[in-house]
Amino acid sequence: MITTALPATHPLASGLTAGSSLVRALRGDRPETLPVWFMRQAGRSLPEYRKLRVGTKMLDACLDPELSSEITLQPVRRHGVDAGIFFSDIVVPVKLAGVGVEIVPGRGPVLNEPIRTAADVAKLRPIDPDSLAPVAEGVARTVAELGATPLIGFAGAPFTLAAYLVEGGPSKDHIRARTLMHAEPETWRALMEWAADTTGEFLRAQIMAGASAGQLFDSWVGSLSLADYVEHVAPWSARALSHIDDLGVPRIHFGVGSGELLAAMRDVGTDAVGVDWRIPLDEASRRLGGRTVVQGNINPALLQAPWPVLEAHVRDVVERGRAAPAHVLNLGHGVSPDTDPAVLTRIVELAHEL
Repeated sequence: MITTALPATHPLASGLTAGSSLVRALRGDRPETLPVWFMRQAGRSLPEYRKLRVGTKMLDACLDPELSSEITLQPVRRHGVDAGIFFSDIVVPVKLAGVGVEIVPGRGPVLNEPIRTAADVAKLRPIDPDSLAPVAEGVARTVAELGATPLIGFAGAPFTLAAYLVEGGPSKDHIRARTLMHAEPETWRALMEWAADTTGEFLRAQIMAGASAGQLFDSWVGSLSLADYVEHVAPWSARALSHIDDLGVPRIHFGVGSGELLAAMRDVGTDAVGVDWRIPLDEASRRLGGRTVVQGNINPALLQAPWPVLEAHVRDVVERGRAAPAHVLNLGHGVSPDTDPAVLTRIVELAHEL
């Protein structure tokens, strides 16, 4: 029996999504059908998405409940995936907390003013729960349409948020953030505490509104050593996830380039670990002690390979996933914009046959 503070009408608490293949797998079961969904399944690879987004900025779309819901539902309808992932961006809670940030097409999130000093961090304000209302409404609209198909809540991990804040935008090596971590540890801790609570509240709002699982994305964690991750990052990822501790929902933790960090990422308090394409799932499971659910890890580069090549790869991923207690099939990172949507549909059909 799972103790939860979720409302009785929540799809997980009511039992609507509790028996879904995704939730069962995330809780360590092996359902009859292998669950599959794709990171970035909602968005640029879909023509219906591109048509819907005409004239609307990315962050405006994320904060329009009708738009965010429709965009989330599009790939579920098209591909028959076993979960929706709420359409949003990791910097949405940053923007809602009053930080000047925009997503520049072709570049990514760019801040008006980087956060690099103790004084800069001191100016940051806690996120107002009321500002999350458009997010909660978008989730509620989506869940009402999904029925027994679970929705996954989405949030960026504190390190990735902090890296954007300090760098002022995307970076190849995140050198300023990694320098701040060591040169001004008190400033770093204050920044990470703010990032953890901001993104944790963002995730909690989605779960309370109806999401049946949550995933913490640490896009830039691969730039860290294991020692730096354990000392300077892991406590804050744990703090972010602690915002949903009382809700009893399954949790996934994913990072890019995180092969050396898998066990440490698991130990912050998560049920499943997402694995990128760099290491095989059986090796990932070995590093996790053979006792952790894994998610992944189709190589996104193979989505444009001939089908026989991709099919063989998917079959290999599924076979290697048997080394773990349970497996959720996914990509090792997100769907690229030039992916043919029909290929994703075909992977879903194959996964469900397997």
